[in-house]
Amino acid sequence: MSNITRRRVLQSLPALALANYLPTAHAASKEQPNIIFILADDMGHADLGVYGQTDYRTPHLDRLAAQGIRFTQAYANSAVCSATRFALITGRYQYRLRGGLEEPIAGASDTIGLPPTHPTLPSLLKQQGYGTALIGKWHLGYLPTFGPLKSGYDSFFGNYGGAIDYFTHKPGVGPQMKEDLYEGEVPVQQVGYYTDLLGARAVDFVRKQQAGKPFLLSLHYTAPHWPWEGPGDEAVSRDIDNIFHYDGGDLATYGRMVESLDASIGRVLKALDEKGLADNTIVIFTSDNGGERFSKTWPLTGQKTELLEGGIRVPAIVRWPGRIKAGQVSEQVAISMDWLPTLLAAAGGAPDPAYPTDGQNLLPILTGQAQNNERTLLWRYKANAQRAIRSGNWKYLKIGKNEFLFDVVKDQRERANLAKRNPQVFAQLKAEWEAWNQKMLPITADVRTHGVTGNVQPDRYGVSPASLLVD
Repeated sequence: MSNITRRRVLQSLPALALANYLPTAHAASKEQPNIIFILADDMGHADLGVYGQTDYRTPHLDRLAAQGIRFTQAYANSAVCSATRFALITGRYQYRLRGGLEEPIAGASDTIGLPPTHPTLPSLLKQQGYGTALIGKWHLGYLPTFGPLKSGYDSFFGNYGGAIDYFTHKPGVGPQMKEDLYEGEVPVQQVGYYTDLLGARAVDFVRKQQAGKPFLLSLHYTAPHWPWEGPGDEAVSRDIDNIFHYDGGDLATYGRMVESLDASIGRVLKALDEKGLADNTIVIFTSDNGGERFSKTWPLTGQKTELLEGGIRVPAIVRWPGRIKAGQVSEQVAISMDWLPTLLAAAGGAPDPAYPTDGQNLLPILTGQAQNNERTLLWRYKANAQRAIRSGNWKYLKIGKNEFLFDVVKDQRERANLAKRNPQVFAQLKAEWEAWNQKMLPITADVRTHGVTGNVQPDRYGVSPASLLVD
């Protein structure tokens, strides 16, 4: 190739790249995969049978894992819900957006939410010819300023806030409390157990799909988030006097909630089969953060609201029969913000160059075209009272005034503090975290990064138990 020809090719690359973000006549190719992204709420790393749960059964999700690939080192972007959802939908660290600093978004605001102008997974897929729908939990800002229809979704059925009762569909208790259930931007009322309602809507959505039009269905359940209500627990719902349900729940109830979630997902997968769409549909299942008080996280330590592994390590399963070999177990380190570049690549697109992704395109690894690679991932939580960086097998963790260095592959329970044995690694990771933190938005006094109520005694790390945090 001559120098002139090479130069012309190089000069044309920005234009070629830009073409990936603009609608084109051939964007809606029938070869593009459909996408169903299923997000559980507060599910622990080991809450599924395929991850080690033995107290109840999750046959549909276990089968999904057997038909595709299961990750053993998948992470959430945050130890709490709305922050992770910012990273998931933008493909970037949540700390780049003001709303992503909230832990979590607590209520209506004209300024705290996902800006409608920001590119998102659904808006970028629409540019590739996709139809888009969100069924379930939004939690990225409230009407009238924010909402799924303003950020790339064609349709929406679900709740705008963080949690609702499974039967009343209210975010609180009392006759003055209104339901948080919407069709688009219009309040609606429906009778039924919320997990079942969301699954039924998803089944209906799949059945109505037309050949040749690829779709993204974001199916974001609230299960198994509190309140602790399984199917048939209407009496429990009537007796609750606090939506956080501190005085309720048990392992058996939690198990029934997860079993109901699994059954609901099973009905959606069956609808895919009946429509003949399963082979060319990417199905992803994961959680927005680690497990809560009744979750199983063994052998990990910690839970939701903590940057210990149990608070941020989550189940992650991907099935795509047309492209992904069945029966795989992957040790690749992955995180919520990876799904945007991965799914865009599968659809033939790419992230917006003005908003470069912080995630990694996992498609070559999913399809066996590339080997696993080392990652460096970073977190901060509770106004920097908790800090973490994972680089290779090493993890630097700071909780309050306590600092640790763990090899989280050999020591999954984070018990052997190797900081004194490896001072150079310890110092290097601390420095990397500080340098990264300077690039993120600062946590100012108006950011909600607290939620402790009552006289709570700190645990051995000097942090209040996550089960008593109002998130």
